[in-house]
Amino acid sequence: MRCLNSICLVVVFYLLTATTTVDAVEKSKQVELATFAIDASPPIGSPLAYDPVKEIQEPLSFKGIVLTGCGKPIVLCAVDWIGIGNEGQTVFKERIAQAAGTTSNRVVVHTLHQHDAPRCDFSAEKLMSLHGASGVGFDPAFMRQVVERAANAVAEAMKRTEPVTQIGLGSGKVEKVASNRRILGPDGKVLHTRYTATRNPKIRAFPAGTIDPNLKMIVFYNQENPLAVLTFYATHPQSYYRTGLANPDFPGMARNAREKKTGVPHIHFNGAGGNIGAGKWNDGAHKNRQVLADRVEAGMKLAWEHQKKSPVAAADFKWETEPVCLPVASHLVEEDLLAKLKNKDVKASDRFYVAKNLAWLRRCKAGGTIDIACLSIKNARILYMPGELFVEYQLAAQKMREDLFVCMAAYGEYAPGYICTKIAYSQGGYESSNRASRVSKEVEKVLMDAMRKLLK
Repeated sequence: MRCLNSICLVVVFYLLTATTTVDAVEKSKQVELATFAIDASPPIGSPLAYDPVKEIQEPLSFKGIVLTGCGKPIVLCAVDWIGIGNEGQTVFKERIAQAAGTTSNRVVVHTLHQHDAPRCDFSAEKLMSLHGASGVGFDPAFMRQVVERAANAVAEAMKRTEPVTQIGLGSGKVEKVASNRRILGPDGKVLHTRYTATRNPKIRAFPAGTIDPNLKMIVFYNQENPLAVLTFYATHPQSYYRTGLANPDFPGMARNAREKKTGVPHIHFNGAGGNIGAGKWNDGAHKNRQVLADRVEAGMKLAWEHQKKSPVAAADFKWETEPVCLPVASHLVEEDLLAKLKNKDVKASDRFYVAKNLAWLRRCKAGGTIDIACLSIKNARILYMPGELFVEYQLAAQKMREDLFVCMAAYGEYAPGYICTKIAYSQGGYESSNRASRVSKEVEKVLMDAMRKLLK
């Protein structure tokens, strides 16, 4: 009997020790990271968002990071284009996921929304091609090349990952860049839209309004060696455009300057800047592009200098997605859109816009979903959101979890267009107009519920 008891004690001791050892091993595991970057500048003569390319004023980039060791790899991409929507998102995500050995719902592809830059929507291109107008909205062959080069860059990055032993979280106020575009009158309706370049001094003189002035930063370290920097700031990124000169505009210039000065890869994401622009501080003078870039760069420098570091292990990383069906706008009517698409008397660029609307409408009718994603790293959360999202969503997410360091990247799935707050759809203005928004006012509840669930 004594012998049996002794054996039992040994077994229990072994099991407890083994469990503790396994837990210790799990906690000591490290996520690994690699960066990738390719030139995403379009060929001369190919379409930008509004004009053909005359010249590459400054290269456009497709940049990102790969994280391994926290389940299947996670790939975060940021592109100096105006938007990627519908099957454009699908093709990029699936091909990059294949290259990384992961699933497409663990890949995000966001744009910075520069306007002297191209767009991508393979669904709209298919419709245009069926009606004899291929290549109007963008250069499909070039886009397919970028897909392959991005995938190859990700595959190469997987071969040179480094451990992430700590992260740094920082925030820096950006002065005199962001201002709200929607200026309300005494009746609560939009009185003025203060676009990115506003020449009227009376409109510029209105208060900045509801904005998020803070640029958020997450830095990944291997010991004391910084591996990559992610930054997030909410504003339309245009100083001036319609030049035919492809360029990353002031946020891209700020990112590039910080990367050059620190020697650390910087990946910048545009936050919920759908109703935010530099219009209060920018009359469209070309010299203001550098002024605005310097101000954003100063915010990045502040965030870098005020970061707080903490050690991390694989157990501190978590990736979650919440698929949502966005409510389609009632002004989209399939028969009307199809008739316009078939009408060759309608300008080709307008038909491409119709094709985007029709592709989105059919996708919604078929029950298509969009993944809202959240990357958790210790007390940091990054929400990856669709469309030209209003800043109120970003501020609401921060309010939901004031105990956390909450960042937001918008301009993921571009197909919905502007995503306003519920009240904005009754206030008028460009952003909630039929031309700009392809979703209904019920979108607010859908997205707020998804954010709340992911932030818990």
